[in-house]
Amino acid sequence: MTGITRCGWVTSAPEYIAYHDEEWGRRVEGDDRVFERLTLEAFQSGLSWITILRKRENFRAAFAGFSIPAVAAFGQADVDRLLADPGIVRNRAKVEAAIANARVALDVGLSDLVWRHADPGSPAPRTDADVPAQTPGSRALAKELKRHGFRFVGPTTAYALMQAIGLVNDHVSGCWVRDGVS
Repeated sequence: MTGITRCGWVTSAPEYIAYHDEEWGRRVEGDDRVFERLTLEAFQSGLSWITILRKRENFRAAFAGFSIPAVAAFGQADVDRLLADPGIVRNRAKVEAAIANARVALDVGLSDLVWRHADPGSPAPRTDADVPAQTPGSRALAKELKRHGFRFVGPTTAYALMQAIGLVNDHVSGCWVRDGVS
């Protein structure tokens, strides 16, 4: 779609446009689906989101479709396999955190835990500069995730997750998607 207003972070990259227009800020539920987003947000830490978007299908293949039981069963051979996979971000701490997080998620209703921190009524930011990197809600979510044993879930990563799966609506005022997100 041309001639429409989008959030300022959306560049002309087709991956950004599709992600913004079809996914970002839309409700995502289900433990495996939330686990995927949490894992991708953790891998994004320190990198450009476009890097993660372009490797997303590789991540899905490498991490068994983000099936929590499958990833929780990963062992050292899987860690070695992942660290040798050029299709994903090969960061040992993040790979090991993803596996550890899957093991924790086996015993926690991840989707329900995360959705307890929803704030869908937040006012529309006027510009991207009005969008915070973290909020009291993301600090509370990060604290609760860490209390359960999740790793790589600081308040900024938690807020990115909240934005990605619709716990908050940070589409800027005037963005064509804003009013259609529920």
